[in-house]
Amino acid sequence: MHEAPARKSLGQNFLTDRRYLAPILEAAELTPTDNVLEIGPGRGVLTEALASRVGCLVAVELDDRLIEPLRQRFAGQPHVHIVHGDILEHAPDRLVAAACLARTEGSESDAAEGFQPEEAPSPSYPLSIPFSYKVVANLPYYITSAALRHLLEAERPPSLAVLMVQWEVAQRICAGPGEMSLLAVSVQYYAEPRIVQRVPARAFSPKPKVDSAVLQLRVRSRPAVDVAPDRFFRVVRAGFSQKRKQLVNTLAAGLHLDKREAQRWLEEAGVNSTRRAETLSLKEWEALCQQAPL
Repeated sequence: MHEAPARKSLGQNFLTDRRYLAPILEAAELTPTDNVLEIGPGRGVLTEALASRVGCLVAVELDDRLIEPLRQRFAGQPHVHIVHGDILEHAPDRLVAAACLARTEGSESDAAEGFQPEEAPSPSYPLSIPFSYKVVANLPYYITSAALRHLLEAERPPSLAVLMVQWEVAQRICAGPGEMSLLAVSVQYYAEPRIVQRVPARAFSPKPKVDSAVLQLRVRSRPAVDVAPDRFFRVVRAGFSQKRKQLVNTLAAGLHLDKREAQRWLEEAGVNSTRRAETLSLKEWEALCQQAPL
């Protein structure tokens, strides 16, 4: 069967070396009752491995050329649902619920026909009932940050996510104080990240310019710090708004404060005003947010 070539515009780099499926599957800690969302199934290599291990699989693919081959490949497996759509335009929890909760209620749909994103539950859908899911994805590099935010800020985020991302991005996400970034703080607020394995560029087709990493995100039941997201990220974004500048200057500028007021705020929070945002731990950001003159 002729395979559609990768589309550069969609950032497609298909995983072709099956040796790297094992660390992905192991990191996902799969069980036969799991509900799993796969983003970007591509030609279905990872999809096939997931389908044999989980109770319900929803695979969301943007490339219209790949939909029919995927549906044909998984026809006869009613627990596999191929969705044509952009994951960034749809609530991930509701997409999974539309397929997996309905299936447990006895209305299985044929994987060859699939279901459409508009069939996802409305806001009144009873997501309050016990329901959890995991995410496994070989993410296009260009949507990594947007996808992370979309998943972690969902009404009901996944319990665990295993993502293929650029090696350098994985390192940034897992960084500690001294090398923190807005990305690292944002992810670590919601989850505990861990690099599982480095994956060489030659494992993909077409071969990307950089290596990748299997990244595991164990999503926290509650944020790492006791500060509401809106307040927390307002302060953190201000802190990182000017690279390599002292906190007293970045916070004053980013939050439109008098510099002396920012100085007092930092002192009350126990943070030296000459420090830079990349040196702070999550607990220090928590102290800053709790003392913030907002």
